[in-house]
Amino acid sequence: MTAPIDLYYWPTPNGWKITIALEEMGLPYNLHLIDIGAGDQFGEDFLKIAPNNRMPAIVDPGGPGGAPVSIFESGAILQYLGRKTGQFYGKGEREKIAIEQWLMWQMGGVGPMAGQAHHFLKYAPSRMPPHVLPYAQDRYRNEVSRLYSVLDKQLATHEFIAGDYSIADMAIWPWVQIWEGQEQTMDDKPHVARWLETMRVRPAVAKGVDVASDKRNRQQSPEEKAKADKMLFDQKG
Repeated sequence: MTAPIDLYYWPTPNGWKITIALEEMGLPYNLHLIDIGAGDQFGEDFLKIAPNNRMPAIVDPGGPGGAPVSIFESGAILQYLGRKTGQFYGKGEREKIAIEQWLMWQMGGVGPMAGQAHHFLKYAPSRMPPHVLPYAQDRYRNEVSRLYSVLDKQLATHEFIAGDYSIADMAIWPWVQIWEGQEQTMDDKPHVARWLETMRVRPAVAKGVDVASDKRNRQQSPEEKAKADKMLFDQKG
């Protein structure tokens, strides 16, 4: 029997990538919640696994050669799990190349740009004092729109992003499916809209997104919110 993977997680788009993958691949896992608003990501034990103080991270007791291995960075984790299981990572070199380029597109483009859009459109204006920066809002809103137009063109000729369903879809969908918070529209992106729904109804996707969903957007007192904001946005090291 496969030993469970230890998953260090919080219900965010980057965290969902890994719960979706683990559910799709049928891998057992033990859940360890890393409350990023409470500062768990700066704990000494977690930093031994994820020195960049970001979740998700995993520890696989059945790593290469049967020895444990720890991995941080969601893209690296997806690649590892795809290689480990032989699932959702293409059947040949050309398929792997197609998957990897779209995975890198998410890691270097969609994730950072959508994350900044969320920050300047949602979080910064709600801080005390409010920070409303039209230039930053327009910059990231527009860049996310451009990226989603690129995705729409790709999906016009592909059911899934890189051909067959793959870790590229698992990486990209969690960020795109919260498009409303990025002040985007799907009216001019019918192929993205179709793909979003195709992904949403997959049982493993639904199950992955539901992991610890009660922790997301939970009610916080003003003091708790101020502490969480400080942990998320004011750390310098």
